[in-house]
Amino acid sequence: MPELWMPGAQRLDIGDHAPTDGGPPKAIGHITWDVNATAKAPKDLVPYERLRSYFSGGGKSAAPHVLWDPFTGRIVQFLPANSRSKSLADEAGGTRTNRAGKVVLQVEALFFPHCRVDGKAYARLTDTPCEGWAELNAWVRSWGVPDTWPMGRPVDFTSRRSESVWREQAGWYAHAHVPENDHQDPGSWPAFVGAPPSEPGTGRPVVDLSELLKAAKTDPPKKGTPVSYPDVRVVEDALVKEGLLAKSLADGHFGTATQAAYGLWQMRCGWSGKAADGLPGVASLTKLGKRRGFDVKE
Repeated sequence: MPELWMPGAQRLDIGDHAPTDGGPPKAIGHITWDVNATAKAPKDLVPYERLRSYFSGGGKSAAPHVLWDPFTGRIVQFLPANSRSKSLADEAGGTRTNRAGKVVLQVEALFFPHCRVDGKAYARLTDTPCEGWAELNAWVRSWGVPDTWPMGRPVDFTSRRSESVWREQAGWYAHAHVPENDHQDPGSWPAFVGAPPSEPGTGRPVVDLSELLKAAKTDPPKKGTPVSYPDVRVVEDALVKEGLLAKSLADGHFGTATQAAYGLWQMRCGWSGKAADGLPGVASLTKLGKRRGFDVKE
């Protein structure tokens, strides 16, 4: 059985353990980003001890499972692997985040862009020595988290989020990939150890056609109701970019305006009559996704 507490890491149990929900095991990469610096004005890295004290004291409510110092390899663990942590935003009644898997192991790397250590500045996490990463990677893997990035290995500070991918796929996620969150970190992450270097992924959202159709058939008569399928917003944003839907109407609810806009897209693709009724089909949705940066799950 894998170890609840990472071998070799300092154990600093903050209590408040709580179970996860089960499902695909996940790990989340964060950076502490506690200081803003630039290439022209780098700043000294915040001491490891300060962050350790913060997460075990006043910052308990946002503590990850582990704090990792990539410059020295020091690691401190605040919660056992089978407990949720609270590093992610998790709205009531929305998509589960901190509990969304058999494990949801959250790793905070002690880093911010253009931090300075021993007189040298580091723009990206992957520019650091990444000491201790091999051991950390192996421990996370022992909990069934595969060496893969379902939303693409982070290569910049772009947010890419898909609730369907998050719900259904095990692996590593950037904070920038997690639904209900607005952070854009970590910007980069070291390659998995003992596995071929992964190619940077596109991180394209995946729209589930069956869920989209349910929304298209259910939402229009339900004015003012909550969003029934969050990735409707991916399609709406694409329709906005096509000039078929007003930006003010792109709210994640597949209402009559969205259905009418999608019908215009179908006509633009060459369909007419019932084939352009505003209900998405695989051909029209795939074509829209190719133009506007998302994939389709049938």
